[in-house]
Amino acid sequence: MASILLSGVSKVVSTVQKHTEPDLNLFSMTDQKILDLIYATHVHADESFDEDSLFLIVENVLKRATQIVDKVVQGSQVHVENLEDRFPSNANFTVPLCTLKSIGSELSCKAPGEKVAHEATLAILGKLSNYSWEAKAVLTLAAFALEFGDFWLLAQHQQTDQLAKSLAILRKVPVLIKPAELQKRRQAILELNNLIKTTMQVIGLFDEFEKLSNTYDPKDVTGLAVALDHLPVDVYWCIVTIVACSTKICTLISEEEKPQDLAPYSQKVHYILNKIKIQLIFCRKQIDEAESYRRLWKLFKTPTEIMEIFKALIFTKGTVHPLIDGSTNKTVQIEVLRRKNLLLYITGLDITEEDITVLKPIYEVTRKDDKFKIVWIPVVEQWTEELKKKFESIRVKMPWYVVQYFSPIAGLKFIKQEWNYKGKPTLVVLNPQGKIENYNALHLIRVWGVKAFPFNKTVEEEISKELTWIGPLVHDIHPSIPAWVKEEKYIFFYGGKDNDWIQQFTKRATQLINDPFIKDTLKIKIELFCVGKTAKGGEDHGILGKFWTGIESLFFTKAHKQAVDPVTQEIQKLLSYKNENGWAVLTKGSTVVVTGHGFTILRVLEEFDRWKDFAKDRSFEVIFKEYHSKVIQSVRHCCRLELPTVAGKAPDVMQCPECPRTMETFVSYKCCHIDGPTAGH
Repeated sequence: MASILLSGVSKVVSTVQKHTEPDLNLFSMTDQKILDLIYATHVHADESFDEDSLFLIVENVLKRATQIVDKVVQGSQVHVENLEDRFPSNANFTVPLCTLKSIGSELSCKAPGEKVAHEATLAILGKLSNYSWEAKAVLTLAAFALEFGDFWLLAQHQQTDQLAKSLAILRKVPVLIKPAELQKRRQAILELNNLIKTTMQVIGLFDEFEKLSNTYDPKDVTGLAVALDHLPVDVYWCIVTIVACSTKICTLISEEEKPQDLAPYSQKVHYILNKIKIQLIFCRKQIDEAESYRRLWKLFKTPTEIMEIFKALIFTKGTVHPLIDGSTNKTVQIEVLRRKNLLLYITGLDITEEDITVLKPIYEVTRKDDKFKIVWIPVVEQWTEELKKKFESIRVKMPWYVVQYFSPIAGLKFIKQEWNYKGKPTLVVLNPQGKIENYNALHLIRVWGVKAFPFNKTVEEEISKELTWIGPLVHDIHPSIPAWVKEEKYIFFYGGKDNDWIQQFTKRATQLINDPFIKDTLKIKIELFCVGKTAKGGEDHGILGKFWTGIESLFFTKAHKQAVDPVTQEIQKLLSYKNENGWAVLTKGSTVVVTGHGFTILRVLEEFDRWKDFAKDRSFEVIFKEYHSKVIQSVRHCCRLELPTVAGKAPDVMQCPECPRTMETFVSYKCCHIDGPTAGH
């Protein structure tokens, strides 16, 4: 059966070789073309072969042989390492000598040239069709080491051993090691020696990926999957380089001048070595992240002392660092967090003064209640000296505890996936047993401030009952608003992207306010407030940013509720109008009357004469809302709700705020520059 299999493979290789272009440019072949050729030689992988044991022996041979080369060629100039040989622990391992000699026949006495090296490589791969890709590389290196080791062992002993001297003559050792020849070919020999060392390094790293793949699923470690997918091509380049090295030895001991330039092979192998070293670092980083993720996931499933969770969240194993106490600017041990409620302030380095200011009233509360501690966790993927300076400039503005750990935090993957961190400031609240009380308390703080302390579910439920929608958000936008709310006045809050719409709305609303029916008959007072507009008609980006951030925070404090109450629905409506040309909200005091798209609200104002008489017997707000509902029915538009994913965890399913249908889900990417124009643009 084996002979039939190898016969079939030989036919495949023969076919591939026949179709090899006569003017083949080896180093211009794409990876895909190489894969197409070498997969034709691969049947299956025999997992029973112990390539690790063979590589240990080969490594011993090549390390000592290349050291002999360095000593012979460079003499006293070379630094000689004390080599320590390693041997297989597998007592049953036997060297497949026949296979090595068969491979050796493809390495021996080849004419220089890329085409010959390529064809010899395909022939070797055909003979090794039932071995794993790593084993193919190790076996080829072993066949080369058998000849290379013999050559330099004889070179070392030919002066002291008669048998070695005779064998050396047969091997043509004296041809190469004569002083005149050594001087002439010194550089070429050293280049060959270095290329052999590099190729051995590359093949040694293949085993690292093999071991990782036996422990971890490549589906979970994407870097490992990439490395394993590219392994066949890398093996091809190692084998073709070994063929070229073998040919180079033949040219060096030949009386004929046959050029064999190893520089392209050296460049390729060095490129592969650097690439897989980087890939290995990346894989180990992914594995560390995955292990940290699993460890944290388990910790959060069972009650655990909060300090232990904090250590696992921030530091890699054995690298616990002290914190900085922002109030004293001194370092403190993390034991200060033991048995405390933690408010973890997780941000990047792009936070603003306002971001820090929002937390300062909360910090003042924690100073009086020692059971609570705020800790800033700066999230930086790759620290640089410039980023460290930026960190320091931010840190000095914070009076609470600060993590100063200039490495990526251990639990970053966990924070991103489980806590939905996507770059914007987040305040995660944990109790002393590590239970999460709030995934992002900043939403509550932006709406209620210290009133929401300590930001757990109980307090959140209580203050939510007091919410009559827009009140907490507009009190500090303009000094007159609190008085309007207290007096239970009607207020139009409005805004939008289209200045023409804003002007039309202002004109129509002003006409409504001054209409005798409103002033004298109904005796009601209506105030106007254009959100985000300055007295001169420009945009106040600070007010706009604060208003919409507050609306989003309101939404996320209520979005997790299963039952959609009227307040949540109005918030949802307003959010859906955020990027429209116009929107308006009519409130009576702090209670919402109606929230509407600019077109529909403007139409209600324009058709005031059609519905005003109905307001005599019924209240103004009831008739306004009913007529607006009729307008919506006649001009229904598609409702879009765009939520910043960085603001909180959005609900999976959402009902349309204007009809009973479930809304479709889309992903939208926008840059609104809501906080004002960027400097330099």
